[in-house]
Amino acid sequence: MASSGNTAATLVELYTSEGCNSCPPADRWLSSLKSRVDVVPLAFHVDYWDRLGWKDRFGSAAFSQRQGQQLAVNGSRFAYTPQVVVDGADQRGGPRLPSSRHASPVAIEMTQAPAGGDTTASISLAAPAGMTLAAYWAVTESGHRSDVSAGENQGVTLLHDFVVRQLVDVPAWMAAPGQPHALRLPALSAPDHDTRIALVVLDGRSGKPLQALAMKACR
Repeated sequence: MASSGNTAATLVELYTSEGCNSCPPADRWLSSLKSRVDVVPLAFHVDYWDRLGWKDRFGSAAFSQRQGQQLAVNGSRFAYTPQVVVDGADQRGGPRLPSSRHASPVAIEMTQAPAGGDTTASISLAAPAGMTLAAYWAVTESGHRSDVSAGENQGVTLLHDFVVRQLVDVPAWMAAPGQPHALRLPALSAPDHDTRIALVVLDGRSGKPLQALAMKACR
C-alpha cells in the first residue's frame, strides 16, 4: 500500500527518443531522480524520430500525439525533444524542480493485490467544495538498455529508466469532499524489469496535475 498524504508530489514528464542525439543527457538526468521519493518521473518515448534510421522500441505514436495535445496545458508553443514538463509546466530553459512542496487538495491511497493482481486507488478531496477531477495510470519500467546501431545515436549504448509502457486515461468525474472516489487498474502481465505503477490526478478543467503517487509493482 502507498499513500500520498495531502502534500503534492512533483510530477516530471520527459518526452524523449532513442533517435535524438540531444536526449541521452535528459534520460540520464531522469535516472538521477531514483532516490527522490517526492518525485514521480515518467519517460514518454515519441516515434517521430524513427524516420531518421533508428526505430525506438519504446516509441509510440500515442505518446507523440499526447505531447501535441499537452501543449495547451504546459504552455509550450511546439513539441520537441527532449522536453521536460514539471508539474504541468514546460521547462525549456532546463529542468527545474520546486525547492519546496505544497499542499494538494487531493490525496491518493493505492494498493495492488498480491502476485501482480489488480491495482486499486482511493482519491480523496480535501478542498472545501467539489471540483472536477480526471486522472491517468502510467506503468513504467526501469533498467532497460539499448545498443543503437543507426540514426543520430549510432554506436551509443543508452540506458533508460521510468519508461512508460502502459498509459490508461481515466475519464473526468465530479469529486466531493468526504466522498472518496475508487479507481481500478487491471492486473499487469508478469513484469521482467523494475516496474512501477503511477497514478496522476489532474484538475479536470485545466488539465494541470494536482497529485501523483507511484509504487513498485508486485511480482
